[in-house]
Amino acid sequence: MTNFIEELRWRGMLHDMIPGLEDQLAKEMTVAYIGFDPTAPSLHIGNLAAIMLLKHFQLSGHKPIALVGGATGMIGDPSGKSAERDFLSEDTLRENQVGIQAQLEKFLEFHSGANSAEVVNNYDWFKEFSFLGFLREAGKFLTVNYMMSKDSVKKRLETGISFTEFSYQLLQGYDFYHLYKHKNVRLQMGGSDQWGNITTGTEIIRRKEGHDEDATERAAFALTTPLVTKADGTKFGKSESGNVWLDATKTSPFAFYQFWLNAADADVPRLIRVFTLYTKDQIEEMERAHAEAPHLRILQKAVAEEVTTRVHGADVCALVIEASSLLFSKEAVELLSNASDALITQLPVYEVSASLLAECQNLTDLISVGTENLICSSKGEARKAIQGNAISVNKVKITDPTSPLNFNKIKGQFLLIGNGKQKNYILSFK
Repeated sequence: MTNFIEELRWRGMLHDMIPGLEDQLAKEMTVAYIGFDPTAPSLHIGNLAAIMLLKHFQLSGHKPIALVGGATGMIGDPSGKSAERDFLSEDTLRENQVGIQAQLEKFLEFHSGANSAEVVNNYDWFKEFSFLGFLREAGKFLTVNYMMSKDSVKKRLETGISFTEFSYQLLQGYDFYHLYKHKNVRLQMGGSDQWGNITTGTEIIRRKEGHDEDATERAAFALTTPLVTKADGTKFGKSESGNVWLDATKTSPFAFYQFWLNAADADVPRLIRVFTLYTKDQIEEMERAHAEAPHLRILQKAVAEEVTTRVHGADVCALVIEASSLLFSKEAVELLSNASDALITQLPVYEVSASLLAECQNLTDLISVGTENLICSSKGEARKAIQGNAISVNKVKITDPTSPLNFNKIKGQFLLIGNGKQKNYILSFK
């Protein structure tokens, strides 16, 4: 077991915490939770830092709880948002909850004895509340002044915030109180943007339990982790096509692996500390090796392999690594010719529709309109790329924009199209 706070400190995962937490963790096995709103059927890598908090907490001998917010998900957290969220139906929220729980089970141990992880749903305790009942149970314990002092509210006052979203912190705060009373939860954790919502919970607990504000013994604690950003300060977690999801049907394992593999050298020291379980010594050794041969992308490969294995499984990760090597290999034609069906399912194959293919007279047409501008954004760009010696078909350079589409297809189905050194595509014709 590790010291939880010290582990977070060296990993750069500690932003703020209520004083006395270290003493509480040293005194006894402690129960902590993090909330996840089921606003989508899958978590994305923006959620992974929070999941890793729970993972480290459990590895330190404590008990993690993941709260899937079936009730709060009906409203949506205003933190970090500039506009009101759309409401989701109860059926959609329930479906999303099932998918999210399955993903959490890949990270946390649910059968490890006293500190086994749990998943709870706040709809289970909010569904019986009447409006008046909730106002009596929670609303009277916080002033409007206190609630308006929170950053998530203050930042929305100019553009407008509905009473529904204004009340979100009260709902989240009551979650903490309910879990404190029924699950012995003493700590809520989250990203740094959640500090206001989390401390609302500690305040509700303090007031409902009648604790002195100046008491040295605290009933409940808060801890936040820094939001993960790139070295240039921009938000981390999105690719050119949007969110990078943990669900293979929303982001393919190949694209998932490539996202981590393509991380910038300036970003990857932080990523490997936050998103993997490598030890301090292991990471520092890899950093030394990476500095001596950065072209080998040692750190990127280490992050990509561990995270992809955890999310998609070791077998799929092995196929993805093989697929990645195939796509960029000089022997790609031979490798694809001998590829197994399992390997082909992990390759980023673009299927050219019969209707679009019928519109293509030559290679220029195929790599522009025929692939819906996947390879080149226009016929003009396609002609320029071909004439500039950038385009290859099955690893053979083509310099004539009017080249007919009579290329030999690999396995009778595939063409390998290269556009420069870094961009490779597999087209499928059925």
